[in-house]
Amino acid sequence: MDAPNTSLVPDRADPLFEYAPVSLWLEDFSGVRSLFEDWRAQGVEDIDAHFAAHPETVNACAAAIRVLTVNRRTLEIFGARDLDELCASLARVFSGDMNYQHANDMAALWRGATSFSSQSVNYALDGRRIDVLLHARILPGHEHDWRRVLVTVEDITARVAAETGRAESERYARGLFEHSPVSLWVEDFTRIRELIEEVRAAGIQDFRTFLNVHPEFVILCMQEIQVLDINHQTLRMFGAQDKAHLLGNLSRIFRDDMHPHFAEQLIELWHGQLFQQRETLNYSLGGQVVNVHMQFSVLPGHEETWSRVLISLTDITARKKAEAYLEFLGRHDALTKLHNRAYFDEELARLARKGPLPVSVIMADLNGLKTVNDQIGHAAGDDLLRRAGEALRKAVGDTECVARIGGDEFGILLPAAAEEDAAGAIERIRAVCELNNQFYTGPRLSFSIGAATCRNGGTLAASLQVADQAMYVDKRAFYQDGCDRRELPPAT
Repeated sequence: MDAPNTSLVPDRADPLFEYAPVSLWLEDFSGVRSLFEDWRAQGVEDIDAHFAAHPETVNACAAAIRVLTVNRRTLEIFGARDLDELCASLARVFSGDMNYQHANDMAALWRGATSFSSQSVNYALDGRRIDVLLHARILPGHEHDWRRVLVTVEDITARVAAETGRAESERYARGLFEHSPVSLWVEDFTRIRELIEEVRAAGIQDFRTFLNVHPEFVILCMQEIQVLDINHQTLRMFGAQDKAHLLGNLSRIFRDDMHPHFAEQLIELWHGQLFQQRETLNYSLGGQVVNVHMQFSVLPGHEETWSRVLISLTDITARKKAEAYLEFLGRHDALTKLHNRAYFDEELARLARKGPLPVSVIMADLNGLKTVNDQIGHAAGDDLLRRAGEALRKAVGDTECVARIGGDEFGILLPAAAEEDAAGAIERIRAVCELNNQFYTGPRLSFSIGAATCRNGGTLAASLQVADQAMYVDKRAFYQDGCDRRELPPAT
């Protein structure tokens, strides 16, 4: 842009121009019109292609514009003392990459428009960036020569900064949501609230009893969950390819053993608890159980409708498996996988209190374990113990209490079992041992066994002692017969 041609400058005494609250520029675009006429004469038809092929022509258009005058607001925005200082610094005001937008503005004039608007960036004389909204119009009476063009420049720096900040905040919040290390769900519980209120309006006061009587209500509410959004961790946790894949298969995630957990969630909502946390379970799309710690919160501003609910799910499947294994170890023998002495004593006390009578007790002692440990090694002894556990479990079954209660001692509790039932169990144990010995080439597996039955009027502890004594009688007979020599494989 060139310095003003003072012969074309109007009287600046007009207060409407001078004191307008927006930046006003009166400019002469006749030089641009002359350039356009020359280019048309040279055969230019596509102005966009011309600007793209000859970018210097965009600068030529800018240089052809003459600033005639500006108002006070313009000087304030750009930090200029007067028009002369501003015009002398136009290269700084319009610095930066403005060519693209300026080319679009000039192309509008080329196509016959008498006005254009655009958003661009200017710079104050002290270097400050100024975001501007520009509107330009060829004034009436100058459509043929473009010698008077009024340009308004609105400083929108604060608005752009606010919009940029808001967009950045939205990107930040979205990033936190999408890349959270826990599964996040945004859901709409509006319909669930309506269903609960319908039940309340029907006069129901004991909601828990209502759910017990009408379990189908829980399923109905589960089907009415509207999932609005999920994050990346949710896709990974549940084995989904993408959001559409997961949202199209919610019935495979919310099902079966999840129902009682969801019923508790509904009960808390009934009582107005809009923030909840509990351990529950879902299912992956592959069918595996996913144990989760759930935190549920109706978002602020949606308390009356439940239309926005945020749910976070932390996968605790590994922890639950570890807890289950620790619980197993607390009640089982790690080597044989049978119950341990602590569990046996608990079950013995329970049956003594509650029955059902009669209760038969079988005590079994593994024959030859010390000999195997001493002559072959403890590894062979451990193998023999594992075989013993396998044989007892197969002979008696997993539903009865079969426990390793000492180094080579085992106890079996058979509730609601008379003497003949105990005798049958002993026969099965000996038969399984014979079958086991056919498949293993190591030391023979055998037990010394005693049994007793507790009926009405007796005590289970006394029956345990009787069975123990009977086992020792069988043990003495075993050694008196020299059977322990058979516990090792024959010499080769």
